[in-house]
Amino acid sequence: MSQTEISNPEPREIGQVVEHLFRHEAGKMVAALTGIFGIEHLTLAEDVVQEALARALQTWPFYGVPRNPAAWIMRASRNLALDVVRRQQNFRAKEAEIIRVMDRDVASPDDIIFSEQEISDDRLRMMFVCCHPAIPAEAQVALALKTLCGFSITEIASAFLTTDAAIAKRLTRAKQKIAEAKIPFEIPAGEELSQRLDGVLQSLYLLFNEGYKASAGDKLVREDICEEALRLADLLAGHPAGNQPKTHALLALMLLTAARTPARVDDEGNLLRLRDQDRAKWNPAMIARGLFHLTHSANGEEISEFHLQAGIAACHCAAQDYASTDWEKILALYDRLLEFDDSPVVALNRAVALAEARGPQAGIEAVNAIPNLKSLESYYLFHAVLGDFEWQLNHLPIAAAHFQRALQLAEIKSEKIFLEKRLQTCDQVSGSAAAPDGSRGGQTG
Repeated sequence: MSQTEISNPEPREIGQVVEHLFRHEAGKMVAALTGIFGIEHLTLAEDVVQEALARALQTWPFYGVPRNPAAWIMRASRNLALDVVRRQQNFRAKEAEIIRVMDRDVASPDDIIFSEQEISDDRLRMMFVCCHPAIPAEAQVALALKTLCGFSITEIASAFLTTDAAIAKRLTRAKQKIAEAKIPFEIPAGEELSQRLDGVLQSLYLLFNEGYKASAGDKLVREDICEEALRLADLLAGHPAGNQPKTHALLALMLLTAARTPARVDDEGNLLRLRDQDRAKWNPAMIARGLFHLTHSANGEEISEFHLQAGIAACHCAAQDYASTDWEKILALYDRLLEFDDSPVVALNRAVALAEARGPQAGIEAVNAIPNLKSLESYYLFHAVLGDFEWQLNHLPIAAAHFQRALQLAEIKSEKIFLEKRLQTCDQVSGSAAAPDGSRGGQTG
């Protein structure tokens, strides 16, 4: 057995290593091979990496897990790719150049064939391809998850509450659009960079949001999606093309928000409101990183939605407890955010901040003043928020009706359990209020 291998591997260990590689290394490999083959051969690059991972599952149980599994996979991918290049007629014109670039000598089988800088640049190029404006918005995030993050079609379908067939069709159309529009595999420059960067940041924002607040399923948070969004945003912020205030603002927002993830549910997986969270569980290292990037985002005079949202997240992280939260500052930030995004959802969030600062009646009035209020009727948080306001005002039957409607609309198991408990509390307090001895149940808030 080679000295570069680990002896007597367990099948479960093999699967875990390959799964880790598929999630964390496949995107790098696909990007590197696409840079060599050309973006028109993206599917080929994906197939080659998939085959290399399959070979790892077949051979490692017998020969051991390499000491540098990523280098092994990249070497296997390289060898498979060279076989394809030599076989396929459509590579004849640039076969010699491709082979020259890929057929590099390295000192050890454990050495990485492509440098980290090369891989980083190729991943940035792939990011700008996935988020090109010619590709429909709903396909951009799916394409990024598939090509940059190594997610399977089934995982993407689960994340977006749709079928494998629908995601497969979405990805096929996206690749067809890449070919039709002749989207270049490059990092744009000049004015085009500024325009395209906005699209990349928006896609990363949507990607993170889907992870932090899953659309459906048993889990409220998909940490794997959040991690990939953070990894890509960090890669973008560290590259000269993406090293701009709004990129740092988005990364700050992600870090300050993700830092609170460990406290969002209790030990049984039940949802906890911000006021009920154990702040000792918040991740101080992520908060420090978030504040670092928030400071960097202040360079220049540009203010974006991400700056304002990161500022709101920073206010929450700065408060030692719920009672010391600076709601007036958060309210002021929401007022400015509405100038960028006057959507009903942002206005609803502002109403929550207003209620914390001025009382629940002010919150109800702010909700009733939201333009296009009917668009929120199918949004479970709209009814949950109103239910909480009415609860604080001791309007228990009205609160219960809102919680009941929110429960009907909620998709996540932990959200449903939380709302069921609010409903039960409404019934219990109402019963206490009507008791013959005249006693009343206390409000829990």
